[in-house]
Amino acid sequence: MQTPKITAYLKTYCGWSEGVRAIFRKYGLDYEEKDIIKNPAFRWEMEQKSGQPLSPCVEVNGTMLADISGEEVERWMTENGLLNLSDAPADAPTNSACTDAQHAAMAAGQIGTLKFVG
Repeated sequence: MQTPKITAYLKTYCGWSEGVRAIFRKYGLDYEEKDIIKNPAFRWEMEQKSGQPLSPCVEVNGTMLADISGEEVERWMTENGLLNLSDAPADAPTNSACTDAQHAAMAAGQIGTLKFVG
């Protein structure tokens, strides 16, 4: 099976982004991570390539999968012959937003580099 070239546009702290990472860990996939929070240029690049502002976005062998969950990445890669589906559990939820506690910590400036102002 061909080793896919993967670029993942992810947020530093995000349930959806962690779900994508969990799938990559589950299958031992190498990928280039572009943190769109720590580097705004990566957000711009993601928006140009995907045509929209929502993340995570994952580019696999030149195909952009926009606003996608880890579960959806796994399904797409399996359907396209890039993975053999594994019944092994992922080490994090693969289809989940941030928890309320994570949102509260981000809002308080305790996680990541974003500080929300009301």
